[in-house]
Amino acid sequence: MDSLKGILAAALTPIDAEERFAPAAFDALLERLYTAGVDGIYVCGQTGEGLLQSVDQRKAVAEASVRWSPAGKQVIVHVGAYRTQDAVELARHASGLGVAAISSLPPIGPYSFGEIRAYYEAIARVSDVPVLVYFFPEVCPTIKTIEQILELCAIPNVAGLKFTDFDLFRLRLIKQSGAVIFNGRDEVLVAGLLMGADGGIGTFYNVAPELFVDVNQRALRGDWEGAREVQDRINALIRVTLHYPIFPAVKEMLRWSGIDCGECIRPRGGLTPQQRVELRRELEACGLAWDTPVSRA
Repeated sequence: MDSLKGILAAALTPIDAEERFAPAAFDALLERLYTAGVDGIYVCGQTGEGLLQSVDQRKAVAEASVRWSPAGKQVIVHVGAYRTQDAVELARHASGLGVAAISSLPPIGPYSFGEIRAYYEAIARVSDVPVLVYFFPEVCPTIKTIEQILELCAIPNVAGLKFTDFDLFRLRLIKQSGAVIFNGRDEVLVAGLLMGADGGIGTFYNVAPELFVDVNQRALRGDWEGAREVQDRINALIRVTLHYPIFPAVKEMLRWSGIDCGECIRPRGGLTPQQRVELRRELEACGLAWDTPVSRA
């Protein structure tokens, strides 16, 4: 459990025009992330569009993640699915690859807490590696209380959670129970670390991994003022991006930097030509330049 910590990019899943996994672009993305110093990757989650991919394609992404991650780096595979049977199959597969951990959103839908608990119990039973609950109240409002979260964390083989919420008071109380916690809100990584998070997992790590690594390193040595300053730079990027559909915007930024991850999986659309131009202008106005010029066509 002690090895689960640090900065993990919630990696995008590159896809081609037929919405198939594009391994060459994924290889390039992982090289970029690991060169920047991230401690690992979190694949097939919300950012990686896992729920929109087939079970077989998600297995291929998990296998590539392990194959192309250097020794000593952590790979956490999101195995969440609409059907418990699919989540169990993905959990068995990922844990057999020797990943650091698996993780899962709660089942999406109007399920009771008892049904959600049974879902996590089923995953945890078949996994040979630790399990992280994915706490995201915007997606699953059924999990409402600290007591419910601690009950899920008490399931055998559950190590802790990915905490995607702004309630850092609650994060701290959960951390005091001994659970592993990864901060999931990119905007407040420095605050999450101050309140005891073991690390962070997030979307914007794809486009600015060095900044998130820097925040964590400064936090580890107690340079909180410096960490806040770097967080401000991160938040300038986030503030601009929130004016647009986030995942298409992040893919566009990666394309500008030379890594073409394709479009998002339908039904999610992409940016319009005008949005691409406006996004580029806003980023440049904030001093966030890119090496590759954007087309104004």
